[in-house]
Amino acid sequence: MSDPVRAWHRLAGDSVLLDGFHALKHALRFGAEVPVAVTADRHTALALADELAPDVRDTLDALLNEVPRETYASLVPRPHPTAVAALAVRPSRQANLRALAHSPRSAPVVVLDQPRNLGNAGAVIRLAAGFGATGVVTTGTLDPWHPTVVRGGAGLHFATAVERLDVDELPRGPLFALDPEGEDIRGVKLPDDAVLAFGSERSGLSAELRARTDHLVALPMRPQVSSYNLATSVAMTLYHWSATGGAPAS
Repeated sequence: MSDPVRAWHRLAGDSVLLDGFHALKHALRFGAEVPVAVTADRHTALALADELAPDVRDTLDALLNEVPRETYASLVPRPHPTAVAALAVRPSRQANLRALAHSPRSAPVVVLDQPRNLGNAGAVIRLAAGFGATGVVTTGTLDPWHPTVVRGGAGLHFATAVERLDVDELPRGPLFALDPEGEDIRGVKLPDDAVLAFGSERSGLSAELRARTDHLVALPMRPQVSSYNLATSVAMTLYHWSATGGAPAS
């Protein structure tokens, strides 16, 4: 690209920031359209690709533009240790909604009900991608495509459908919500078309989502321990789904 910095400034307002080598690697693996990528150290970035991502090494070789370190630092809110950044085209909302609504589903949809912590939301998206979940939906005001969430998700927003919806717009399927008063999850088989809902880190499930819930389930927890971290709760629940026969074969 003849002038990657000019292209960056032109595209930045409407694009998804991929912050770091691993975010760019994952986005490329899952088909992201990346019009511009920069690095302050092209040789080191390609050496990382040789070691950790040979499957996208040639793509990175063609895509990465080396710029001065000061220029790279001026383009991102917080420089990443790998000194790599890129801009990607956000998947269309319509495509994500089609993926979430597709029936029959082969994997659950994760719902974060009015989450507050951007980093936790990103960690959940990374988990959901790893387990092959159909998607992650947030309710409330948090933008699941906020740069901090994308950073926490390591570029894996492109591996699953990520959208913000109202409770009355959630995908169809039996809704299992995590709640301390629910049935022990170890005695419950979670179906592939389940919608798995998790309340906010501070206040739990909203009244609106609780009213729509079909099943309340609880994670095993030692008495006097108040709660698990949100990402930990999602990981335990998705693992339970996968371990009881729900996970896809590949």
